[in-house]
Amino acid sequence: MGGLRKVPQSDAVNDLLTLAGFGLAEAAGEPRAHLRFAAAHLAALRGAAAMVAARSPASSRGRVRSVWELLAAAAPEFAEWAAFFQAGASKRSAAQAGVPVVSAREADDLYRDAVSFVNLVRSAVDVPLVLPVAERALAATG
Repeated sequence: MGGLRKVPQSDAVNDLLTLAGFGLAEAAGEPRAHLRFAAAHLAALRGAAAMVAARSPASSRGRVRSVWELLAAAAPEFAEWAAFFQAGASKRSAAQAGVPVVSAREADDLYRDAVSFVNLVRSAVDVPLVLPVAERALAATG
């Protein structure tokens, strides 16, 4: 999804990416599909917020926009990712409310996409890759 321009990191960017990593670890260990989906989507949301924090200059508030809209504007090379995750936002909301709106496969697919997305954001903002706990365990045994 395009070449990524490196940007310097800030404490906010680091904190958001740390939270995204925790969210991915939570998703990796969640046996219930709808909650795995929600955790993975929230991790991607935090990754998007990190990219927006890294790329967007501080400005006065305008109309309320989703982080996915802000991401597409601040980092056009992530526009496809933004559209993809924005399309799943209503499912995430339902899943967080306890509604089993996704299959195990959908949850697993979204988890893998969220891992890829967060790692691309980490690369773009020059923050080292950190694998979720479950991924590290698999890598160590495989």
